[in-house]
Amino acid sequence: MEIIQFFIDLLQDPRGFIAEWIAAFGMGAYIPIFLIIFIETGVVIMPFLPGDSLLFTAGLFAADGGGLNLALLLPVVWVAAILGDSCNYWIGREFGKHIIDSGRVKSMTPERIEKTEGLINKYGPLAIFLGRFFPFIRTFVPFFAGFGHMHYRKFLLFNIIGGITWSTVFVLLGYFFGGIPVVQEHFELVIVGIVAISLIPAVAGAIKAKLSSSKAKAGK
Repeated sequence: MEIIQFFIDLLQDPRGFIAEWIAAFGMGAYIPIFLIIFIETGVVIMPFLPGDSLLFTAGLFAADGGGLNLALLLPVVWVAAILGDSCNYWIGREFGKHIIDSGRVKSMTPERIEKTEGLINKYGPLAIFLGRFFPFIRTFVPFFAGFGHMHYRKFLLFNIIGGITWSTVFVLLGYFFGGIPVVQEHFELVIVGIVAISLIPAVAGAIKAKLSSSKAKAGK
């Protein structure tokens, strides 16, 4: 339970946590940032980690002598995102059937499985890139790409493009806009907004799937 509470606290106050890491570890502050991005994208049972908000907040600390260096931060999050998706791909490829059949990954709901598989079926390897921008879905896409035995070279290409694009966009948003006074004054609301906007596609997809299921049952 302590680890779950840690991630809940991190989601609520990423600025406080990164400030603590910088004060405690100095240059070592990049390590927990790397690990959290890697785990969110690389471990299928941890899709709830605050990747978007953490990247935004890290970008804030890379601006104006905040304790992080943009030239170091970007490669760290690039590598974390790319390695994370690659790890998830091989988990899905080697252990996917066992994990799905076990039913132990509660976040892997039928609606999310259906949405993820639909994204892959519709867009193919491009889904690896697109999935980066959807919480939960970005954790499941590489898993199901591996489970479906997508060719690894195709997967890796879009993994690299998607990982670099996603992490760069959110870091630079924090870097250029995180220091604006109104953002600083309402930082918690900004983080909530980032999380809420990121979740809109997933919520809309779940509602759409629910409505489609209801219509199908009503038509029988």
